[in-house]
Amino acid sequence: MSVTLMPIAARIAAALNTTNGHSEHETAMRLLKVTEEAGEVTAAYIGMTGQNPRKGITHTTADVADELCDVIIAATVALHSFTTTPAADLTAKLDAVARRLNATTPERTA
Repeated sequence: MSVTLMPIAARIAAALNTTNGHSEHETAMRLLKVTEEAGEVTAAYIGMTGQNPRKGITHTTADVADELCDVIIAATVALHSFTTTPAADLTAKLDAVARRLNATTPERTA
């Protein structure tokens, strides 16, 4: 995890709180932002694969990666609306996923 992700996401969340408040509506808008960004990933992937014959290839793998980064940022900003310890919560989730992965991934022998 980028060491700058949480501090920057906290700054974005604080700026949004200052500008838009932190009502239930604003929280919903932050969740919808995650969905919007996910849609942009999908559009970039469709453009990368040329699945729209009218448009052809319009995006690159770098475009898809860029949009995925936007999803991560939007999700991290939204996380700040649901916990006072977003970094610890994300770390705990990553640790839990790593434990599950370790438990289900067979060790390779040389």
